[in-house]
Amino acid sequence: MPAIRIIFCGTPQFAVPCLKHFLTLKDFEITAVITQPDRPQGRTQEVVFSPVKQVALAAGIAVHQPERIRIPEAEKLLREIAPDAIAIIAFGQIIPARFLDIPRLGWINLHASLLPKYRGAAPIQWAIANGETKTGVTTMRIDAGMDTGEIALQQELSIGATETTPELSERLSAAGAPLMERTLRGLVDGTLKTQAQDHGAATMAPVLKKGDGAVRWTMSAVEVFDRQRAFTPWPGIHTTFRKQIVQLIGAPGSEQRTDLAPGKLVWDGRNLSVACGGGSLFRLEYVKVEGRKQVTAQEFGNGARIAPGERFGEV
Repeated sequence: MPAIRIIFCGTPQFAVPCLKHFLTLKDFEITAVITQPDRPQGRTQEVVFSPVKQVALAAGIAVHQPERIRIPEAEKLLREIAPDAIAIIAFGQIIPARFLDIPRLGWINLHASLLPKYRGAAPIQWAIANGETKTGVTTMRIDAGMDTGEIALQQELSIGATETTPELSERLSAAGAPLMERTLRGLVDGTLKTQAQDHGAATMAPVLKKGDGAVRWTMSAVEVFDRQRAFTPWPGIHTTFRKQIVQLIGAPGSEQRTDLAPGKLVWDGRNLSVACGGGSLFRLEYVKVEGRKQVTAQEFGNGARIAPGERFGEV
């Protein structure tokens, strides 16, 4: 049986386990890798290769980095290679509709949710932020819409009560690698049939904005904690104190204070908590005032000399 010829399209670490998995399969041939252009990162603005590019180069695979995949040169490359399938995972660019018929089996995407829930750029973050206890990975054949294509396979995973976005992302990407293999094998031998999504059940997971990390203290302490887990490492959760923005790290406390309005601070000289919805308390561990270094909650409380009745958030 001839090798399954694929082009691998991806950029971040989330796509790496699948690429590495394909490289172990003797009957899969990765004819090329397409990834985002190298870009400067961090404070030093040093140009860094994408995780996918690093793996591809180490394996001796040709890497292509079009600024925009829709350019004629990229289309020419894809049509010349004429792969059986194009595996696309967190690539970072929209694929033009005219490209969809290039691979005979289609563009097969690994998406980090149980579609049709959490379509969009940040499915892992929004699943955690919304307090979901389960999620998963879906393989699908992409179409001209945003994560609207027909579903091939799905695998459900539980979400840990304290699990953060990076932790869950690592587990989902590991689960996705063998699922992509099963999908491609099933499509090649005709044993797998894709099925349309229930579009009426769709929910969205839009790209994160800094403002998403602003805490509403009417939420319960558990809901605040869910957003902290979801928005790790960025944008984190933040609020205001004396007209300054403060980044927070904490966890739900065990006490209840139904006598306090949401946002009110509870400070005993050692421990610092914030009153949340339903009388719950969010116990702070670390606080970072804008322009300053991160300190413990106790150090912040002592330095700020918190007065009775003070609160976080706008009055």
